[in-house]
Amino acid sequence: MHIYLPIAEMSIPVESVFILGGFVGFVSGIFGVGGGFLTTPLLIFMGVPSAIAVGTQGCQLIAAGLSGVIAYWRRSQVDFMIATIMLTGGFIGTIIGVFFFQFIRYIGQIDLIISLLYIVFLGTIGSMMLFESLISSVKKKTMREEFNRMKSPTLISKLPYKMRFPRSKLYVSAFVPGGIGMLSGFLVSTMGVGGGFLLVPAMIYILGMPPLLVAGTSLLQIIYTSAFSTIMHAYINGSVDVLLAVFLILGGVIGAQIGVRASRRITGAKARVILALLVLGVCVRLGMQLFIIPSEPFVMVEK
Repeated sequence: MHIYLPIAEMSIPVESVFILGGFVGFVSGIFGVGGGFLTTPLLIFMGVPSAIAVGTQGCQLIAAGLSGVIAYWRRSQVDFMIATIMLTGGFIGTIIGVFFFQFIRYIGQIDLIISLLYIVFLGTIGSMMLFESLISSVKKKTMREEFNRMKSPTLISKLPYKMRFPRSKLYVSAFVPGGIGMLSGFLVSTMGVGGGFLLVPAMIYILGMPPLLVAGTSLLQIIYTSAFSTIMHAYINGSVDVLLAVFLILGGVIGAQIGVRASRRITGAKARVILALLVLGVCVRLGMQLFIIPSEPFVMVEK
């Protein structure tokens, strides 16, 4: 069954949207990432304009993230204090990102720039995650231990405005979680990603958070940042298709609950390898779409 999307101005199979939402929700629940790095490219692959895909997927991130956070909160695996500091930076990053998004849309290069950003970010992060996972499975010493050994105390430990975070047993500058949140907010509003694929490693390797608290805390930050980004995109850019969002949400909520349950079985290096392969797979597919000449390079559209 097809539905017509009024903002995107196209029809699309409702079953495909529901399955896409369920798959992204599953990834969100099992890995603690928003799943936007999959939603936006997959919507683009289905023919949805880039601007609509970026603006709308925030709604799906909110629903899938909320479903996942509730499950993690029941297991006491959320640090609300760190999430609050990250949100402050996240709101600032979102405002900057929305106006940058508006600018590249104005100059008519939004499709090209978004695709290139995805290829660079996903390719870099996916390669790093895959390399780290393979090294960790071979060597006894983990990447986190290597990072803590090499990082300079002047970069993190000597920053001002230090705060204590009892839940995570940390004493670090508020600029560290705030800066991480700011980067996440920028990515949400410009690329339509929750930023979890950056948040999770940054919270583990830079902040030094216990891994058990990372997934729930990152999802909590993603929820509010995505909500703010969606409101800004709807008001400023008019690029949020509510009907598309509804079916993404329905699938996402179900998928997130299944993912949280599955996370108990898939942990450690195995989980990071799977996530890295997913990220690299999307990166390769985007590269093929961008650089390989299609069989029909010209399409006539009747207005």
